Amino acid sequence: MNDQNQAKTKQSIKQVFSNNLFLLKLIFNASPSLVLYQAIDSMRNQVSIFVEHTLLIGYVLEAAEFGYPFKKVAAIILIIAGAITLGMVFTVIAGDFMAEKERPKAREKIKMLLYEKARNMDLECYDDPEFYNGQVLAISEVDKQIDRVIDFVKNVLGGITAFICTGVFFLIKDTVSMIFAVASFVLTIIFENIYNKQNYLVKVEGMPYTRKRDYIKRIYYLSDYAKEIRLNPDVSGELFREFEEANDEVYKIEKKYAFKKWILGFVKNYLCNDMFYTVLFIGYLVYQAAVLHRLSYSTVVILFNSFGRMTESMRVFSESYPYACETSLYIGRIRQFLNYESKIVSEGDLVPSKEAKDIELKDVSFAYGKNTDMLINGLNLHIRPGEKIALVGYNGAGKTTLVKLLMRLYDVRSGAINADGKNIKEYDVKKYRDTIGTVFQDFQIFAGNVTENVILDTKDHADEDKVKQALTDSGLMGRVDRLKKGLETELTTEFSKEGINLSGGESQKLAIARVFYKDAGLMILDEPSSALDPIAEYQLNHAMLKATGDKTVIFISHRLSTTRIADRIIMLEDGHIVEEGSHEDLLALGGKYARMWKVQAGAYISV
Repeated sequence: MNDQNQAKTKQSIKQVFSNNLFLLKLIFNASPSLVLYQAIDSMRNQVSIFVEHTLLIGYVLEAAEFGYPFKKVAAIILIIAGAITLGMVFTVIAGDFMAEKERPKAREKIKMLLYEKARNMDLECYDDPEFYNGQVLAISEVDKQIDRVIDFVKNVLGGITAFICTGVFFLIKDTVSMIFAVASFVLTIIFENIYNKQNYLVKVEGMPYTRKRDYIKRIYYLSDYAKEIRLNPDVSGELFREFEEANDEVYKIEKKYAFKKWILGFVKNYLCNDMFYTVLFIGYLVYQAAVLHRLSYSTVVILFNSFGRMTESMRVFSESYPYACETSLYIGRIRQFLNYESKIVSEGDLVPSKEAKDIELKDVSFAYGKNTDMLINGLNLHIRPGEKIALVGYNGAGKTTLVKLLMRLYDVRSGAINADGKNIKEYDVKKYRDTIGTVFQDFQIFAGNVTENVILDTKDHADEDKVKQALTDSGLMGRVDRLKKGLETELTTEFSKEGINLSGGESQKLAIARVFYKDAGLMILDEPSSALDPIAEYQLNHAMLKATGDKTVIFISHRLSTTRIADRIIMLEDGHIVEEGSHEDLLALGGKYARMWKVQAGAYISV
């Protein structure tokens, strides 16, 4: 694992600058003024510092040493002071106002790119822990890396400006002094690069454990887990243990690199910088002035003061490249995420009909990820337009996987799925999915009002009469009518103190209302009545038949009382169809479906 992570930190110079330039272009496209104002101000600031602390002080010292006229000195001081003041005004505008105004804009636009990408990622990406970790890292780090790239540009441009100004001054006054700065620069850049790689390794190796810690932290503050935590203290104890274990692993990783980081930090901060400044260069200046008498006292003072700024400008280079390397490692993840090419693509531009669909599966096989054991294996099935199909079977039989294939959330490994006589890959994938209404058993209620949760869009795009009809068909309209704000009622208390939390059955009715509102040609309902009481289930079944009309409907249910309304029941086992027919036909067959029915309904029948 360590060798693999070490390999991931290796980057060419081209790759480092390519990654930083990639994010810089995104920032510039989002807000050109942010980049330009910050760049100009960083260069202006260094020119101002050079003029004030090198030229002006040097001139004043020379004036005192050689007796320049006071009026001339005073005039020059006033002119430079005025120029510096104007520069400070520019900094207030560019560095403060423009940065505060434009930085949020750039962050928002770039994060929207990431969110849009995440919205269109293939579902299989969430099955790959390494890719998912990279996605989490990309989204969580983007704000920080935007700031780092801007700082990198400012530091580089400021460093170049300072280096040119101070370097020219050194070359004119004393060329040998440059050797000390160059030596410090070369050594520091070597050790800084190694140091930053250690920081990245600590974060990458610790990512699985920090994610686990974050997950456990969420459990303790999200309402979804509140009841279980309080009613099952053993769970809480186990979570504490796992949190401590994850914390220990993070500590071990940090401890593993701590000594090496300390040594590298000492070398780069002290030996490569302070030693050159406090020992070697001061000794050189004393020798030049006191022994050889090659430098005047005013020049010695200015060179002494300027050497700090010279080494600082050189240090910008020594720190900027390793800094850019570390930034590049994160941007590489962001870039990889943004450059991901979806495998679920439109192989044609056919527009599917929104009428009831004719569905045919031909020798379909599928397995998740790189698995070779097929979860769906050589399955053949024909569903006629308007037919009501129930998929039943024990857990792991492949029911939910099958409907995910129908919706092209995954593509088949082999075989083909046709809709209305055409391979579903030939349809525009977004338009194809738009003709399917779906509710999964793990549906989510969003922090929005009732209308928005039904249409899954802003309320401005809602057909209110259609929303009410969908809620009526799902059996939730009566509950909504009793709410003070009706359709405007906020769901969840995430953003509103007046928000309400629906019960499990009510939430399921709302999710089903989404399918009725969409009025799609194919409706897929995964466990549509699992949270409903028997009366509500009976009412829903009849409403479902009425609301779906002549639409094609596929529903998955473990409650076989629901499957009775189906025109045909398909029983799956190990990715195969083992039985199919109407409820009465399968009971008469006396096979696996009949045994499931007797287990569920036998006790009631015998009473």
